[in-house]
Amino acid sequence: MDDERDYHGSNCNLCGGAYTLPEDEDLGNLPRVIACGHIFCTACLCYLEIDNVIKCPECKPADVEKAEKDVEKAEKDVEKAVDEALAQAVENMAQLDHIHQTLVTGLATQAKREQARLVTEIDKAVDQAIQTLYMRREALLRELPKMQARFSSSHEEVSRVQERMDVLKMAIQTAKEFRHAPSLEQYDTLEKVLDTLQAPVDAQSFDMNCITLGCGLSCVCQTDSLMEGLKMKASSPEPLSEEPPLRALQQGGSNRKPAWCRGEGRSRSHTPPSRHKPPQQQDQESLRANRPSQCSSRSPGHQPGSTLTPLSPASDPGSPDVIIESVIEVEHQPGSTLSPLRPASDPGSPDVIIGSVIEVEQQQVYHLVLVTHVVNPSHFYIRYVAEKREGLMLTNKINHLCSGDKGRFTPSDTLETGSAIFVKWKDGFWCRATVVELWQSGSVAAVNACPITRLARVQVFLLDYGFTKAIALQSEEGTTESLMEGVSECLRRVDMVVQSEMRCWAPLAIKCSLKDLIPADLIKGWSKEAQVEFRNVVGSAAMEMQVFGQDKNSLQVDLRKSPMDRASELPISVREFLVFIEVARFYSPVVFGRSPLPYYAPVYPDINTEFNAVVSYISSPADFYIQLVDSVDFQMLTAKLQACYNATTVDRDTDLHLYCPVMGQACVACFDDNVWYRAQVIGHPGGRKVEVRYVDIGNTKILSVHDLRKLKDEFFALPAKAIQCCLADVVPLDGETWSDTCTDRFISLAHQKLVTVVAFGKISFSKMEPNSRLLPVKLFEGSLDGPLANISDQLVTEELASFKNGLSARHAEDPDVWDSPIEDLLAAEGKSCLDSDTSDRDQEPLEFQPQLQLPVCLNELKVRVTHVSSPGSFCVQLTQNDSQLKRVSELLNQEYASMEPQEVEWKADMYCAALINGVWERGQICTTVTSSSIAEVLRCDFGNKVKLHVSNLQPLQPSLVGSLMLECTLYDIRPAGGQSTWTATACDFISYYLDGASAVMTVKEMTDERPVPITLFCSNRMGSYVNMADSLVSEGLALKQWKPRNAVVPKPEECVAEPQVSGEQKDGPDMEKRDTPPSPPACPVLIPPPSSPTSIPAPSSAFPKPAPRTHLSAAKVRTQLYYPPELPGHGHIQMTISGIGEDGLIYARKHRAECQLEKLKEHIQQRMKTLPKQKPFTWKSVLGCAVIGPDMVWYRGQLLEVQRGEVKVRYVDYGLVENIPVVHVYPLLLCEDVPQLCVPCQLYGVNPVGGQWQWDAVALLKALLLNRCVDVQVMELPTDPRGSLTVQISMDGMNLSRILCHHQHATMDKHAERPIMIPPAPLLDDWEISTEGLESPEVPVLGPFIYPVLPQEGEHFSVRIKHLRTPNELFLWPVEGGAEVDEETLEEALDRINTDAGSLPQLSNFLPGSACLAKYSDGKYYRATLMDFVSVDPVRLLIQHVDFGSDDTLPPSKLRQMPAELLRFSTRALKVRVAGFKAPSVSLETDMLPYQPKWSKKAVQEMIGLLHGNITASVVATEPALTVLLYDKKGELVHLPLVSSGLADLD
Repeated sequence: MDDERDYHGSNCNLCGGAYTLPEDEDLGNLPRVIACGHIFCTACLCYLEIDNVIKCPECKPADVEKAEKDVEKAEKDVEKAVDEALAQAVENMAQLDHIHQTLVTGLATQAKREQARLVTEIDKAVDQAIQTLYMRREALLRELPKMQARFSSSHEEVSRVQERMDVLKMAIQTAKEFRHAPSLEQYDTLEKVLDTLQAPVDAQSFDMNCITLGCGLSCVCQTDSLMEGLKMKASSPEPLSEEPPLRALQQGGSNRKPAWCRGEGRSRSHTPPSRHKPPQQQDQESLRANRPSQCSSRSPGHQPGSTLTPLSPASDPGSPDVIIESVIEVEHQPGSTLSPLRPASDPGSPDVIIGSVIEVEQQQVYHLVLVTHVVNPSHFYIRYVAEKREGLMLTNKINHLCSGDKGRFTPSDTLETGSAIFVKWKDGFWCRATVVELWQSGSVAAVNACPITRLARVQVFLLDYGFTKAIALQSEEGTTESLMEGVSECLRRVDMVVQSEMRCWAPLAIKCSLKDLIPADLIKGWSKEAQVEFRNVVGSAAMEMQVFGQDKNSLQVDLRKSPMDRASELPISVREFLVFIEVARFYSPVVFGRSPLPYYAPVYPDINTEFNAVVSYISSPADFYIQLVDSVDFQMLTAKLQACYNATTVDRDTDLHLYCPVMGQACVACFDDNVWYRAQVIGHPGGRKVEVRYVDIGNTKILSVHDLRKLKDEFFALPAKAIQCCLADVVPLDGETWSDTCTDRFISLAHQKLVTVVAFGKISFSKMEPNSRLLPVKLFEGSLDGPLANISDQLVTEELASFKNGLSARHAEDPDVWDSPIEDLLAAEGKSCLDSDTSDRDQEPLEFQPQLQLPVCLNELKVRVTHVSSPGSFCVQLTQNDSQLKRVSELLNQEYASMEPQEVEWKADMYCAALINGVWERGQICTTVTSSSIAEVLRCDFGNKVKLHVSNLQPLQPSLVGSLMLECTLYDIRPAGGQSTWTATACDFISYYLDGASAVMTVKEMTDERPVPITLFCSNRMGSYVNMADSLVSEGLALKQWKPRNAVVPKPEECVAEPQVSGEQKDGPDMEKRDTPPSPPACPVLIPPPSSPTSIPAPSSAFPKPAPRTHLSAAKVRTQLYYPPELPGHGHIQMTISGIGEDGLIYARKHRAECQLEKLKEHIQQRMKTLPKQKPFTWKSVLGCAVIGPDMVWYRGQLLEVQRGEVKVRYVDYGLVENIPVVHVYPLLLCEDVPQLCVPCQLYGVNPVGGQWQWDAVALLKALLLNRCVDVQVMELPTDPRGSLTVQISMDGMNLSRILCHHQHATMDKHAERPIMIPPAPLLDDWEISTEGLESPEVPVLGPFIYPVLPQEGEHFSVRIKHLRTPNELFLWPVEGGAEVDEETLEEALDRINTDAGSLPQLSNFLPGSACLAKYSDGKYYRATLMDFVSVDPVRLLIQHVDFGSDDTLPPSKLRQMPAELLRFSTRALKVRVAGFKAPSVSLETDMLPYQPKWSKKAVQEMIGLLHGNITASVVATEPALTVLLYDKKGELVHLPLVSSGLADLD
């Protein structure tokens, strides 16, 4: 007992010193408890501390080690117990899940069978009195979907299993959390969790027989008295039959109709829509998402045996009454009734009694709702339209309860927070409410309970409307009677009886939130514009609501405005509308609605038939639109459109407005001439703009969404008028791009003119040819009398275009060629060559050639595609070698058919004879055969690989070794997307169309390397040959290879051997065109390749050499990259995040770069005042470029990739990557001497999940970092100046890497936690810099101003208000006090100094908080204090006038050094906070303060008016801020009128 020490004594047990408390500057000597439990004083602990570690002098190391071992052993035992319990819990969960599924399935089947049985019985009963009870039958059938409510025992068993599963799920979650991160706090509940996990499932405890019982309802017909109608007789539930009558249910009821109804063809009235909860919220009664037209237990006078519900309106008094009786089981409780309140019926109306409410689960449906109150798109309240009748019944009930003197409060009553009351909303209109806050007379803060006689103000929440309301209770006389009268005018008491009745009525207002919708700016939250737009779109009309799920206490929904007719078939989604107008955005990918209704395709003319048309719009000779002139319907269409969509009609009919257009949606758009035309949405450029195409004209235009209207059904009848066409017989001079000169000339010849048109092809809508909607035509200038001149010939004559495929003007001028068959065209050119080839083949004997021998001419060879791997590797067989293939097959069968299998050691590259599908073929071993006896064999004559057993292989004789297959690759294309390999989509696409197909190929370059580059033409469904390379490019699966324009493609050897062609012709471009098969980019080929395997050179006279001409060619441009950014050194630096790459790279700018960026933008805009002339460029050697952004501002960029009409560009000063149209990118450098201002950074010490940053991780980075200033610690510098910095980023003290790991987007690198030695930055002392003559004389910094002395707390003193910032934050000055110092006032001293203001020195020391003189707008200087720098260029400083409280932004030229003598005077403005009130929680004002959006400008104006006159103040608190109460001349708080008017709330 000697070692026992009194830890509760006043002295330290180690040093014996006394414990002391800190006083003033003395820190004291307090007792401290260390981890082991011993207590020592602060001085002893400081003495014992070594390297930030304290070792207890009283603890023994052995005891500590033993304790640690015991803890480790206990943790292992607990982990083992948790693992065993989890295993048992998994088995229990599986067993419970099976039982739950059986009960749920059985319950649905149970209800379905009973429903079908009752349908059959009802039909039989109704047929007996069909003429008088047919409409009653429909009413009965509408109640049958609510059958599930009848099976209370089944519901109870399902609820029991569900509760058990919920408890087990919670225990499993708790155990997993403990297993993942054990803690001492969870040990107390661990034993209970283990018991829950290990508790076995007793299947016998669940009544599984409940799902075999019927509902006890049946339908009989009392024929003796039709006035008694139908009866539902309830009996004891009986076991269900094996085969219930489901026929009636499956057919939607009986098809039998009364005789008077069969001939009219009338359909039965539809059942009103019902609403159901989503699965995850079926237990949340507060949300009532599944409320049908009735509420649970709403009958105030219900009896245990029956419930009453109105079913149908009053009918003819002479009609019979329908009675549905129900005998409820004895064990049912009175409170379990499920029917709503029955209103008083008309005496003449029939009595309708329904004894049960039957409910079944249905698929998710849309509910008609009304939006009653909107806080923001994530917080609003709705009411179901179907509950309108119930709302009226509830209102009548409440008005009845509050009529006269009912429910009045007595002086002895006390009102508490959360209690239910009745509130008078309007005259004669009472509603339910819950008390939210109470304010007592004479008290500033809100109270939880308040006597009625002292109640000053109450704030309530209206349960059936979803908003709060503040009610101020004032009495002019001040007596108790007058106060109680005022309370009774606004509030009524809800006693126990009334409260029990009101519990039957669930709140009609349901809190909702738009699913997956977040503000456009997460930092600012929901903007005022978003709230206004949301209120405008929902309005007061009924909306369709779709429920997605539940989040806490609100439903996740989407609201849709119902379409006015079938025209759009797309209801307006409020979510999509808010995203479209850019006030919100989606948090996760959202699946949009169904596709919009398209226009009918235009009526295309017949082939080779002349017709008259007008060219309505021209983009180029390969893309223009025509309109047929023989259509009278379209002339009436325009007039109808103007009559329907004129300004007066549209303003009245708001349903025609199109709020959120989607891609492909049909609409009506206003053109520049204020005329309405039919259009189709084709793009969303942003900024509430849409790009549309006028389907009857063909042109496109970007319009505001306000210029669009919905298209009515009647305007869908006519197909689109504009037909998209292309000139069939001409191509650009360079073969790729139409020049501006040619397009302008074509416009002058054909635009808006009557032309004669001849079509030369059909339109194909297959996916293989996306450009096949272009109709190939020939245009002729002329009138209705006939053609005069071919426009294509005129373009060629003016050397603006060239003919396709070597055609001349002679072909175009001959009209007979239009109707000539293709066979006749081929006969004239190929007859001699075909005859010579036929005679050669007849004379030469067939010799066996085991190896492929290509013909002399490699043009237009007929081939068969045998195997396709990718566009870069596929195999073909020449059809002219079919006889050789047959010969090889015969020789192999003769040699190996009867040969026995041999044991051969098969090695790679050995040739073999392989038995494949019963046929011997030549093959080659791919890999050495192992013990598996399975060999991979390449089929030498087909190109694909197969796996065979070695018993199917034989050694191949050397005389048979060879291959008749050629491996090829498509010429002049490369994979899209900047990849080096072909995508799976491209491989599947070409394999689908080529595998086993016959085609025509031309070898572009014959070398010994494989695969051989070729051009391949395959026949499409129309019989025309299509270039497969062009098809891949048109599908976006490939890109054209970029090559110099004047590059000469090597000619095949066979073309050089022709003696009749001169050298000049061989090298000319015309000869190259003749050796190439036709390659149509946009329309089908009229003349397919000839059947001969050899080329047919045309005579030189058919291709006259054109005269020299000039045309635009692609200019060769080379630009370099912009200089790399200036990298910061090691250490900490503040940077602004400007962009987040899809690869997870973070782009940041230093503060100095922000200033440079503003100057750079200004300089660029001044320099680039006009657009450079647009012309074709070769983008291959372009690196740096200039970009016109979407905001039409110039930016510096870096070219990353060229894609179909677009280029991928990175903004070098921002880090963003976008796809920009080529016309907005120019190969020139802007301010090339300025380095890139954006530094790429990568996070240090984290590894993204999956090896690369996923899209959700990038989205999180964007939400956290974009446009935010963060603290960056540079860990590693890149070796390449254009490389990425390795950094650690902190936001408000939180490490970004830890945040990403917490959200499971990345994992920490175990090497990253090691301390990193950061080398110190180089010191300036290493530089020989002389500062002589640069030092300025020391300027004394004046001390702080003197503040006036205020009275003690609670004392009243007169004040003068100098400046008001918000109603509860202002500047005042105590009137009483020393105004004179040394017989001189502050005003006199300032006047004396201002008389000689020119002698005041300018301010040279700009320390924040320093004193100075600032020039005001009246030209005088007043005392001020420096606050901060506002801008650097130009320099602007924020100052505060200490004698007035106002702020100002001034340049340094208006600041002067303040004489020290002015510090004698105290400040005349003291910043205080006014206590007792705060900004209102709910404000109906729209004009708010920009710097304090919680306060309205009206509240500020009202407060200014209240502060005039004699104002006194009393100090309430001095910490953390000086707080006062202000009183008027009557001694009352000045803010009370502000609170009474609802502009502020009591605090």
